[in-house]
Amino acid sequence: MSIASTRAQAIAQILWELKKAEKLATLTSIADRVGFSPGANGKTVSTSLKTVRRDWPHLQWWRAVADNGQVDAEQQSYLAEAGFESEIVEDGDFAIKSFAAQQMIWEDASKVAD
Repeated sequence: MSIASTRAQAIAQILWELKKAEKLATLTSIADRVGFSPGANGKTVSTSLKTVRRDWPHLQWWRAVADNGQVDAEQQSYLAEAGFESEIVEDGDFAIKSFAAQQMIWEDASKVAD
């Protein structure tokens, strides 16, 4: 199994946890949870999310958001359907309202990959 598919599989597991908890998580917190670097601006996680979207389209990839809580129009539409409120920010993207309250806090500090 390639590193990319191993990462995508670990992220898929995180997305399942987020769905069950009805929460969101930042790209960095997801990377921390699965035990790898998020990459510059979360690029490693974002790349893995593309694989998740292709291989596991039923998973709610849109629960993984930028560290600043901003999302694009496509992601915002999925979030709105799930009941998450957002607001337009300066650059035309959207930001999740009450973002900190929507984030997943894992009580079990162990990593998924352990």
